[in-house]
Amino acid sequence: MAKHEHDHQHGSGGHSHGVSADADRRWLLAALALIVVFMLGEVVVGFAARSLALISDAAHMLTDAVSIVLALIAMALARRPARGGYTYGLKRAEILSAQANGITLLLLSAWLGYEAVVRLLDPPEVTGSLVLVTALVGIVVNVAATWCLSKANRSSLNVEGAFQHVLTDLYAFIATAVAGAVILTTGFTRADPIASLIVVALMLKAGTGLVRDSGRIFLEAAPAGIDPDAVADRLIAGSEVKEIHDLHIWEITSGEPALSAHILVAPGGDCHAVRRDLQRTLRDEYRITHTTLQVDHVGEQLGQDLLTLGRTAVQARDEHCDDVHGPVHRSEPHKH
Repeated sequence: MAKHEHDHQHGSGGHSHGVSADADRRWLLAALALIVVFMLGEVVVGFAARSLALISDAAHMLTDAVSIVLALIAMALARRPARGGYTYGLKRAEILSAQANGITLLLLSAWLGYEAVVRLLDPPEVTGSLVLVTALVGIVVNVAATWCLSKANRSSLNVEGAFQHVLTDLYAFIATAVAGAVILTTGFTRADPIASLIVVALMLKAGTGLVRDSGRIFLEAAPAGIDPDAVADRLIAGSEVKEIHDLHIWEITSGEPALSAHILVAPGGDCHAVRRDLQRTLRDEYRITHTTLQVDHVGEQLGQDLLTLGRTAVQARDEHCDDVHGPVHRSEPHKH
């Protein structure tokens, strides 16, 4: 009889947390409080000083605050047990919020970029002293918020995204402080929209990265840094493994990769031993611990002595699986 082995494992090599969820929550709330209080003051000063750089900084801080709130909500949802139709639970809630945050960043950068170009062409009067003082305070606040977020678990795409955004804000405030100093000492008011364009560029970079990374997870792409063809070649290097197909590698949520595959073993081979060896390789070399492996003897499920490489092999595989997803990997030299 054919042997079908299905195994689901969760070990230390997968999605690990350096601190507890409660500790994450405390650090996120601390960073959120710092950001919101300063952001409200910055909006008031920005309009008083007529500084687009300060207003754009405040807009960026608003997206930071939203991303932290969404991260807190996503963390609460992700802790809910899997039940009903949600067999993975709600772990991808953080990916939804990360993508929403990225799209918001891109939309804000488009609006602020337009406003900055308008002000470059027709610069208004800007109070340099207010810009400089507010930016210097912003640097202090962002250093404190960045430190808080660095204490949380950054394996989460949300937490890492919020950390990178606050770090981006830090760079933006440095640019704004330089602009304020230039306006104060030289009267060159175009320094303000130039600083705004620097902020816009940083927002575009952060937003694009979040949309790209969350999009990869939604499209079930292999995690960054893992080449499915290389993984298949490594797994098929075992002496008893003859063929691997229907190999899928994806991320359930950020930092939690999963793999499934159909493994064909030489007739008489030990399917149980092969499965254990493959799972050990995936855990130790690729940090993939959530695995589903179906292990069969070659040709056994079809009453054949051996699955050959000619027409018979193709026909046999088509009978067993009407739609083979992705390339077939064999122990002989092959093209990807």
